[in-house]
Amino acid sequence: MARGLLAAAGAFIVAGSASAENPSTLQANTAYRASQSVIGDMLGEHVLLDRASQPAPLSRYRGKPLVVSFVYTGCFEICPTSTRTLQQALQALPPDLDESRFNVVSIGFNQPADSPTAMRAFAAQHRVGAANWDFLSPPPDAVAALARDFGFTWAATPAGIDHVVQYTLISAEGRVFQQIYGPGATAEALAEPLRQMLGGAEPPAPDLISEFARQVRIVCTVYDPNTGTYRFKYALLVEIAGGATFLIAMLWLVGSEWRSRRALKRRLRGLRN
Repeated sequence: MARGLLAAAGAFIVAGSASAENPSTLQANTAYRASQSVIGDMLGEHVLLDRASQPAPLSRYRGKPLVVSFVYTGCFEICPTSTRTLQQALQALPPDLDESRFNVVSIGFNQPADSPTAMRAFAAQHRVGAANWDFLSPPPDAVAALARDFGFTWAATPAGIDHVVQYTLISAEGRVFQQIYGPGATAEALAEPLRQMLGGAEPPAPDLISEFARQVRIVCTVYDPNTGTYRFKYALLVEIAGGATFLIAMLWLVGSEWRSRRALKRRLRGLRN
């Protein structure tokens, strides 16, 4: 049932960048499984470029927890909103989690458009000036492998690009510790795993029930440009209800036809006898 609901909810877990290696439609259940499947895995030795076009290996962030988000600079709705959401969450963290205790990285995955210059402009436009927050650009031929390590997926659409809105938490040792999705990036949601990582905890096993509930909320939300926030996609309930009604009606018609045929056969047998 969970799989069916996710498929019915469609591919809005998202707003993203194009890649020939990705399908034309981003399936929420497939994207979610890919995202969760990397928890506990060690990141590869990826080398990106910082805003000054200098090499920035991910290994430089070892020793402290790391929060990673994927963005593309050509996005005018979801990526600015998700960046702003993360910024507000980080600013609201309690005093014991000051910026000296962890790092943050935003990765521009729409290459070659998300160059160091573009990432520098994106950071300036959204007034991100935290000393522990970097904006990085991977080489174009390294994007696919990098995305796999983070469990990040995206797909081209007629309207542009769909992508998973996720914040990946990486332990000080370089392992994927947890995924936080969509509008769920709050100070409360970040604080607990950050403390766990600082305490040397192992990545927790995914809680499928609660994670599914979060996923349904993600795929049932849309970006509202009038308020700059996510809102519940009530139309989705209508779509699901309409589909369920149609399915029930079809089953009722098939059942009625089957019963009519059986009744007719019984009458014919009676006439023969």
